[in-house]
Amino acid sequence: MTMAEPANPDVVIIGGGLVGLATAWRTARRGLSVTLCDPAPGAHASFAAAGMLTPVTELHYGEEPLLELNLASARRYPEFVTELREASGGADPGYRECGTLAVAFDPDDRAVLLELHAFQRSLDLEAEWLTGSEARKLEPMLAPGIRGGLLVEGDHQVDNRMLLAALFAALAREPRLAIVRTKVAELTVAGGRATGVVLDDGGRIAAGQVVLSAGCWSGQVRGIPPEALPPVRPVKGQILRLAVPDVYKPLLTHTVRGVVRSNHAYLVPRAHGELVLGATTEEQDYDTTVTAGGVYELLRDARALVPGITELPLVETRAALRPGSPDNAPLIGPTAVPGLLVATGHYRHGVLLTPATADAMAEILATGEVPDAVKPFDPRRFRK
Repeated sequence: MTMAEPANPDVVIIGGGLVGLATAWRTARRGLSVTLCDPAPGAHASFAAAGMLTPVTELHYGEEPLLELNLASARRYPEFVTELREASGGADPGYRECGTLAVAFDPDDRAVLLELHAFQRSLDLEAEWLTGSEARKLEPMLAPGIRGGLLVEGDHQVDNRMLLAALFAALAREPRLAIVRTKVAELTVAGGRATGVVLDDGGRIAAGQVVLSAGCWSGQVRGIPPEALPPVRPVKGQILRLAVPDVYKPLLTHTVRGVVRSNHAYLVPRAHGELVLGATTEEQDYDTTVTAGGVYELLRDARALVPGITELPLVETRAALRPGSPDNAPLIGPTAVPGLLVATGHYRHGVLLTPATADAMAEILATGEVPDAVKPFDPRRFRK
C-alpha cells in the first residue's frame, strides 16, 4: 500500500515492523494524521518471528519489571485482535489460545526447568509441573526420554505473518494514514525540536511529532542528536519453517519450548500446517546469513524433543535481527529531544509487546501523557 503522504501529518513514524504498524493504526484511530515511512514494511524481524506470546515460560531472572508489561500485553491480545479483525474488514490475525508446554531433555535440563518453576511460583505465576509421562500424554509426539515439563495454559501464540496482513488491511481502510515505501535518510531538527524527516529520494515530510521505530536500525538515522540516540543493537536469530503434511496432523497441539543439553529450542505449530523452529541468539552485528551450523543446531535440538520432525519438508530458512537494548527491555516514549519519541529495543518480545506498545504510544502522541505501564521503559533511562 502506497499513498501520497500529507504535507504536514501530525505524526511521522520511521519503521514499519509490527510495532510501527500497530502504533500507526492505534494513533490514527485517536484522530491524528499519520505517515509511516519504510521501504519494505513488515519484511524483517516481524516477518521472521515465531509469534510466541509466552511471558511466563520465557521469564528470565532480572527481568521482573518487564514481566508486568509482558503480562499486560498478553492479556490485551484477545481484544486487540478482535478490534483488528473488525478494522481490517474480517482479516484473521492468527491468534491461538493453545497454551505452552516447556519440556526437559535430560536430568540437568530438568533441574533448569524446576528452578524456573520455583521462580515462577515465587512471582505467583500460573504454571503446572508435569512428569515426563504426563507431558507425553499431553503431546504424544514428544521423545520417550523427556524428563519433565511445565504447562502454562495462559501462554499463547499469534501467526505474525497473518497479524501483519491484518494490520496492512486495517491501515488501507484508515483515511488518516499513509504509508510511504521510501527509506528515511535523516531526522530534521529546528530550535532543538524534531520537525520531520528527509527521505532517501530527497523528499521532505514535516510533522508535529516523529516516532523512531526502526528496530535495530533505529540508531542509524542521520540527524538524531546524540542525547536522543537509542542504544539498540542487532541480535541475530536463525529460524526454520517446516510443513506438516495432512497425514501427520496434528503433530503438536501446544507451543513446545525445550531445554536440550542446556540449549533452548522451541517448536510453534500453526493451525494451517506450518511448524516454526527457532531460534538462535547470535551477536553478529548486522549479518543475516543463514549458516549450516545454525540450521543443524535447530534441527538437532528440535529432533531431540520431537523425533518425528525428520519426516517433515523443510520449506524455509531465514535469519533476522532483533533489536536488543542494554537491559534487554524496550525503549518506549519521549526522548530528550522534544517532538521525538521512540518505540524500539523489544528484543525477544516484539510480537508479544505489540498491543501494549501501540496503545501506549498512541496515548502519548494524542495526549502527551505517558501511561504508568511503560514509565519504567523511558528511553532516557540510559543517559548518564
